[in-house]
Amino acid sequence: MNIVFTHGYFLEEDEKEKEIMKPYPPLGILYLSGWLEQQGFPNTVFDSTFSTFEKLCAHLLHVKPDILAIYTNLMTKLNVLRIIRFIRNEQTLAHTKIILGGPEVRSHKEKFLEHGADVIVIGEGEETITELATHYSGKDKKLEDIHGIARLDDKGFVVVHPERALRKDINELPYPARNKINLQTYLDTWKQRHGHNVISLSTMRGCPYTCKWCSRAVYGGTYRRRSPSKTVDEMVALADAYKFDRIWFVDDVFTISHKWLKEFAEEISKRKVHIPYEIITRADRMSQEVIGLLKQSGCFRVWIGAESGSQKIIDAMDRRVSVNQVREMIQLARKSGIEAGTFIMLGYPGETDDGVIETLHHLKTSNPDLYTITVAYPISGTRLYEEVESRFLKTLPWESSTDRDIDFKRTYNINYYKFAVRWVYNEVALHKQTQRDKFSLRVPYLKIKAMAARGGMIAEKL
Repeated sequence: MNIVFTHGYFLEEDEKEKEIMKPYPPLGILYLSGWLEQQGFPNTVFDSTFSTFEKLCAHLLHVKPDILAIYTNLMTKLNVLRIIRFIRNEQTLAHTKIILGGPEVRSHKEKFLEHGADVIVIGEGEETITELATHYSGKDKKLEDIHGIARLDDKGFVVVHPERALRKDINELPYPARNKINLQTYLDTWKQRHGHNVISLSTMRGCPYTCKWCSRAVYGGTYRRRSPSKTVDEMVALADAYKFDRIWFVDDVFTISHKWLKEFAEEISKRKVHIPYEIITRADRMSQEVIGLLKQSGCFRVWIGAESGSQKIIDAMDRRVSVNQVREMIQLARKSGIEAGTFIMLGYPGETDDGVIETLHHLKTSNPDLYTITVAYPISGTRLYEEVESRFLKTLPWESSTDRDIDFKRTYNINYYKFAVRWVYNEVALHKQTQRDKFSLRVPYLKIKAMAARGGMIAEKL
């Protein structure tokens, strides 16, 4: 069997990401690749991040894979469809079975199958891809008996198989097969652009929280985690194999278990591991003790989800956290010597001008070192999507659009919220600049930018 994994993300085609230039390796398919190798199915990975669509196509024509497994998310959907079209139009690839997995496929399985995919993997992929490889290699494993997939039957009807139970113990999984890609390219790119480099690492799967805008398409509302000792094992193994400066833990809520965190900090101390790391978490899973454990174990930056400075909007999101908690934990982290970042989205259903003003107040008061800000959009399969689906402003062609293109009837039109993003950005920048040097020439410049954005907000409300 000739099995190839890829993900269809091409950095060169993404102008926004090129500007940010913080690429991360595709851990999802590297986990699958390592697992499949362990089960006796050799495979390769075509990492498309620093490549091109044309080079991927040339590679497929050269190796003629029996199975092409493609990780599919919202960002890569359109490229995945491009790859499928290419394969289906090449006679020499007529035998290639196209298997799609990832967060984008659950809600669109019928569409992906109609557009040429052979099998959709729904949920966790290790066991499923192993059984599919077993089936397609001609061994005694019937397609009909494989759980966690969707496919077309002989008459062209979509058949959705029973869900596969999620793996209880993820300690059994091998490390991601980072050796199958050129990880050094990522490290060098980071170093050249930012002066430091980063390796990403995952310790958990799933998130038990209830935020309406967040997709749970792969792992559901679960919480499963590798042991602290296994986690530190991987950190040490990475330090032995690569030269890097920091670790980025990609977990949704790193401090969810205080017991786990305490054992992790003890393991780090016992083994004298000194690697700075960065995490994401929630304010309600933070405390002075937690911050102490984070700092003790090497955490230099924590991202604390906020999404809004309006308690009304946070409650509408079903975030189950208070604005004051978020504010307090951002301030406490910074006071303790850990950088704090946060996430903001504007334009959530029900958000008024007052909500935007409250969010600006929240950012100025909590004063995080970093923050990201965007206009909210609904992702298929989420509760937010279900709530606003009847208020979509237009029907978009599925094959040429993504959920990012969806707009819906909000309190004000979307241009108001785009101006609001600019207003908040410039007001926060003005606030920080004034704290540093109120006589700087940048102060009047930022004031003018903020006033212009505020004027745009007012005009869009009329």
